[in-house]
Amino acid sequence: MLTINGTSRSNCSGVTRRELLQIGGSGLFGMTLPGVLAAQEAQQAFAAGKAKSVIFLFLFGGPSQLETFDMKPGAKSEVRGPFKPIKSRTPDLLISEHLGRLAKISDKYAVIRSMTHNYNDHSGAGHYLQTGHRWHLPVGGGFSATPQDWPSMGSVVEHLSQKMPGGMERDLATYAVLPNRLGKLQDRGQYIRPGEYAGWLGQAYNPMTTVIDKKDVKDNPYWRACADGELSFEIEGLKPVIPVSRIQERVGLLDQFEAVRTRLDMGDGDAMDLHRKRAMALISSDKTSSALNICAEKEVMRDRYGRHLFGQSCLMARRLVEAGTRFVTVHYDSPDGYGWDSHRTSDDVRDHLLPTFDQGCSALLTDLDERGLLDETLVIAIGEMGRTPVPNATWGRGHWSTCFPALIAGAGVRGGIVYGASDKEAAYPDDKPVSPEDLAKTIYWSLGIDPDLMLMNRENRPIPIVDGGKPVMGLFG
Repeated sequence: MLTINGTSRSNCSGVTRRELLQIGGSGLFGMTLPGVLAAQEAQQAFAAGKAKSVIFLFLFGGPSQLETFDMKPGAKSEVRGPFKPIKSRTPDLLISEHLGRLAKISDKYAVIRSMTHNYNDHSGAGHYLQTGHRWHLPVGGGFSATPQDWPSMGSVVEHLSQKMPGGMERDLATYAVLPNRLGKLQDRGQYIRPGEYAGWLGQAYNPMTTVIDKKDVKDNPYWRACADGELSFEIEGLKPVIPVSRIQERVGLLDQFEAVRTRLDMGDGDAMDLHRKRAMALISSDKTSSALNICAEKEVMRDRYGRHLFGQSCLMARRLVEAGTRFVTVHYDSPDGYGWDSHRTSDDVRDHLLPTFDQGCSALLTDLDERGLLDETLVIAIGEMGRTPVPNATWGRGHWSTCFPALIAGAGVRGGIVYGASDKEAAYPDDKPVSPEDLAKTIYWSLGIDPDLMLMNRENRPIPIVDGGKPVMGLFG
């Protein structure tokens, strides 16, 4: 709280934006506006939210609303799709027959049936959903992340955490991406899809990203039984070639980060030092290596999540939030040759995608609940778009961004409810539309971060973390 002329005035962030502008403009106590705003950021970070962590299950490619959480059994046959609806524990919630595990625990989560935007493009929509901002390029305008991109929600959380006392010395990443960067398993990794990075906020706030290179399931560590101490999820660009205990004993660690140096686009030496400091804390950390060692889990727990990349990534997400990571994004991005961008047929959706999502997501929610972590962990499962109501002859569906679903649970979310509604063909919202801006502000609010927080961009101008929208308070009890 800031006291001026003997009068204390504060809101949930301690001071109004008008007061901040007045204070910064007058140079009160020698503080510039950027300095005051920086102090506000640190004060506001994680102030009073119920969520200590977020797990963002990003089903990239666009799962069909009509094959998941918005079944339309009364629609005409060419719309309703080939899958049968089944009842869940939530009144009036019919979901796909291939989501049987999630149907049995629907009292643990809410379903939003009215997510909507008009950016009908994978890359742009992927950026939109992970940042709460429309991309700066037109639809179809590009596939790679750029320094002009908006910072992801995870990067904002990382930024605020580093500003807190002791934030730079944390030996566990605040923001992590699993199991690979978005696009790595797609099209031979040629795309570095935008959305998960820090953009103009600075690459020091990019996520700690793990890497699993091989598509062949027989060679992947999530299938194999683990030897003691095997590290099956490794940090991209920072793979230790010697045991952590020996790394900690060595002084000359800079060689470990040469690969990172060449990959970073940082002209600012201070920013490079910042990244190196954080990288050193991570690679030499027993806490990080312990959290990433999925082999420490009992085989029965690994079986419960599923011996597939998505299931083991969900298990790793639980391990990371249990250790103290605040934002974990799990990309379900074309693992093992399958993808949600189901233009040609629904066969892969039926045989692989829905069963593995059902197993991994249901195990995650149940496991978090049993450990007492669901009350403080916000879980979101969402794609960047839905699919066309009218399919082709083999039940493939095209891109459709104007109506798609989201699963949201934990951290005060009311389980067993449906929020919003679509029209009779699941083509457009019919009630309570929810935009990516609304969702981003809901996530920030849940974490205790002011949804109207201002960040300083590279030109030292205050920019709102989300421009427009409002938290979806109807989801919370």
